[in-house]
Parts: sequence; structure tokens; C-alpha cells
Amino acid sequence: MLTLPTRLRLSTNQLALLLSIWLLTFYNGPLWQLVLSRPFDSPLSAWLFSASFFALIVACFNLLLSLVAFPYLLKPAAILLLFTAAPVSYFMDSYGVIIDKSMIQNVLQTDSAEAGDLFSLKLLLYLFVLALLPTLLVLKLPLKQRSLWHEVRGSLISAVASVAVIAAVAALFYADYASFFRNNPQIRLLLTPSNTFYSGYKQVASLLKTPTVIRPIGTDANRLVTTAGRSKPSVLVLVVGETARAQNFSLNGYSRPTNPQLEQAGVINFRNAYACGTSTAISVPCMFSRLEREDYSGARAAAEENLLDVLRHAGIEVLWRDNSSGCKGLCERVTTERRNAFRSDALCPDGECFDEAMLTGLEDYLDKLTGDAVIVLHQMGSHGPAYYKRYPEAFRVFEPTCDSNQLQSCSAEAIRNTYDNTLLYTDHFLHRVITFLQARSERYDTAMLYLSDHGESLGENNLYLHGMPYFMAPEEQKRVPFLLWLSDNFTTRYQVDSGCLGDNSEAPISHDNLFHSVLGLLDVRTRLYQPELDIFAPCRVTAQRAVAALKM
Repeated sequence: MLTLPTRLRLSTNQLALLLSIWLLTFYNGPLWQLVLSRPFDSPLSAWLFSASFFALIVACFNLLLSLVAFPYLLKPAAILLLFTAAPVSYFMDSYGVIIDKSMIQNVLQTDSAEAGDLFSLKLLLYLFVLALLPTLLVLKLPLKQRSLWHEVRGSLISAVASVAVIAAVAALFYADYASFFRNNPQIRLLLTPSNTFYSGYKQVASLLKTPTVIRPIGTDANRLVTTAGRSKPSVLVLVVGETARAQNFSLNGYSRPTNPQLEQAGVINFRNAYACGTSTAISVPCMFSRLEREDYSGARAAAEENLLDVLRHAGIEVLWRDNSSGCKGLCERVTTERRNAFRSDALCPDGECFDEAMLTGLEDYLDKLTGDAVIVLHQMGSHGPAYYKRYPEAFRVFEPTCDSNQLQSCSAEAIRNTYDNTLLYTDHFLHRVITFLQARSERYDTAMLYLSDHGESLGENNLYLHGMPYFMAPEEQKRVPFLLWLSDNFTTRYQVDSGCLGDNSEAPISHDNLFHSVLGLLDVRTRLYQPELDIFAPCRVTAQRAVAALKM
């Protein structure tokens, strides 16, 4: 058994100081990279600034820890900090992620399959070296026995000393820090483990603000005369992609043939589309909300109904089929089917399903339709880091591949190959959706709309995956594929000019357009509809009638 000599006994304040130094030194690699990458006039100025930064952050940590620097409080707090900082440090070091409110939301909404994909031996090593070993040391470290008065006095002295250090650094280096913090607002999100507790607090506060009663919207929704009384139902399949970035679609000029089947399918490709977030937890609720990105918040969106509800108010049946991590609360009031509803032995190996499985049994659903329907298919798509799990073996076309969830252990070429294979399979899946709809054109007027929730970083600037704060996220995480396929019957029924849409396909659009574009495309009339945000409106005859009706 580990036994430490009596002379190593520390006071609670000494342990708090050592813990502050330990946390800043060993759990903040990305933060130190940012600090040391700052341009300096000379090696001396670099050394002075770095030393002052070290003293400043240690003093801040120590000031906070002085609040719990008492027997029976400090050690549990230290263990909590260590087991929080170790995994956070791993993900920040390995993938370049930043811990903000949306990242905490992603963690809370991650299912077991996604969590399993993130597990690795390297993560275990971080937990062992940076959490378990120092925890054992903290538990075995004997503390000095002092009276309550001495503990309080020691904490006050430690707090005052910390404030003095902070004031001294501010006085001596004010100009340097004013510039540094102004140019790097992400620092609070890089500082581990305070970033986790700060962002966790923001997320919990947001959840507490969410009302339990959902405000109805679009209850006045109804169909225009042009769609009433039709004997043939219309079916719009809305495919919500996962982690597909527009830069790697050959439809957008990418050098590799990642869209060979879609290029032959007559789709209309909108080349300049942007997501309203860089993570599923934000983008999916945002794209179905009437709120635009600049006005969007999770609390505001959760407090009211969404596009699916408005379609339902208009008499359109809605089905949500999910092969990903859930609908983020969007589908609670519509028919929802998860993997168990369409699981098949051939398409669902190892507990997960390839996206094609979502077509299983879909014809039975269509056979029971009595009116128009919107079917949402939420893909697993290109979700990382285990890209190699997202496609069947037949789509392992680009090689060598990265058959691991440890992207840092793979070459840049292997990562790109594996990711491109996921897009090749998405191309196949979307083509399968189109042929499925084409085969039923005698019974239904059909269309398919596809857009991804967000993009992905594949190692550019040492960033991987997604979830960066939007203000600093790279283009690869924000620009997404967005495309449309229309059957001839659908274009006739809804008076859509496909050639006009193709001519307008270079215009910049975003998730903000989805709400109004779907309403417009399906001739849904409601006061919520804004024709200027309907990307199809300039190419639809009935759009002008809708505008005229709204003005009546």
C-alpha cells in the first residue's frame, strides 16, 4: 500500500495551489499552443508573457479553489476536477474540439453507439495517467490537521495572495492582455477544466428556461386550391444528412467521383448552402425552426412548434425515420420510427444500421396513405470518427482507409479516403431513394430534398470532426450539400420550373430557407410563410398566388 512520509503533509491551501499548477500544466495543450503562437518582439518578451500568463491562470484557479480548501471538501473537489479534465483534455488534444455550450449539449444527446465510436485505448491512457494516478496520490496525501480558524485564515490569505497576483499581472501587462483576449475570445473555451463547468452551467441554465408547454404555431395552415381534391397523393422525402461537407461532393466540383449516381439522376444541386450550426444538436432543430440563425436559440426553438407541426396542421401526414442519434425533440408530435422498426439482418450488422435500412417497410407505409405525406429520413451518413463503419464493404473504393476511430493514427490520405467512401455510400443511398420514388410514380407525385446538418473537418489546421463555435468554425464545418429531385408529375402538380431552379442554383442559401421552402413547395398557406426565404418561389407559378392570398 502507498504510504507517504509525514514530512510531506500539506495544508489544504498548499494542495489547492499544487492542484492549480498541475491542471494548467498538464491538461491545457491547445491553450498553451495558442499562447506560444502569439507573435513576440523578442525571446525575452515571449518568456515574460508566458510566465505572467502561467501566474495569472494559476492565481485564478487557486482563488476559486480557496473556496473549497477545507478538510473533507478539497479532496472530493480535486477528484472531480481530475476526472473532468482528463477526458476533456483528450478530446481537445486529439480532435481540436472546443468545449462550449453546444458541445455539452452534444455530449448529453449522444447515444450509446456514438459514445462507443469515441472510445479508444488512448482515452483509457489519458484517464489512467491524468485522472486515476493523481487521484490515488490525492487520496493518499496526508493533510495537516488544523483548527477551523486556521483553515479559514489560510483560505483568506491564499485568496488575497491570488488577487494580488492577478492585479500585478494586469498592471504590468495590461496592454498585452487587452490585445490578446480581444483577438482570442475563445480562450475561455480552451481553459480546462473551467471551460467544462462554465459551458455546463450555460447548458443547464438553458434547459431550465425551456417551458414545459409548447406554443403552437401555424395553426392557420391549409392547402391552396391547386392541391385540393387531387386523387393521387404527393410524397416528399426529406433526407437529413449527417456530417456531409459540400467540399467533397463531386457535384460541387470535387475532383473525386463521390456522386456518380446522383450526377446521372437529374438532381438540382444548390452549390452554396450553409448550415445554421456546426453540430447536430444545434443544426437539426434550427433547420426545422421558423427562427433564422441570427435569432435562433435552443430554448426559443424548444418553446414552440416546428415545421413538422405546421405541415401536420395543414393536413399533411408526417413520418420521421431515424438512423442517427434522435430527432432532438422535433418529432415528438409526429409518427416516429427508430432502428428497431426497420432493422434487417443484411443492413444492420453489429447493432448499427446502414442508411438503406430506412427504406425497409416504407412501401407498407405508403400503401396506407390517404393523403399527402412528408417522410423525413435522418441519416447516420458520415458521422465520425469511425467513418469506416458507415458504409458496406462494397463501397470501400478509395484506399487505403482509416479503419480506426483514432484519426491521429492515420494518414491524411487514409482519413480522406474513408470519409469519401461515406459520401459515395450516401450517393448510393440517395439514388436508392430516388429510384424507390420513381417506381411508385403511378400512384404518387414524388420528390426528394436532401441537405446535411453540418460539415466536417478532416485535419485541416489540425482540426477534426465538427462542433466548433460558429464564429470561428472553418468553412468545412459550415458549408453543406443541398439538393432536390422532382418527378415529372410533381413539377406539373406544383407548377415548378426545374430549369429555373437550375439557373438559380448558384445563389447563396442556408438552413434558414428550409422552413419556408418546404411550405412553399407543398403549397401550404400560413401567415408564417415568407416568400423571400422560399428558394423555390421564383420558379413556382403558385408562389405568386400564395403571396396574393396572404395579402388578402
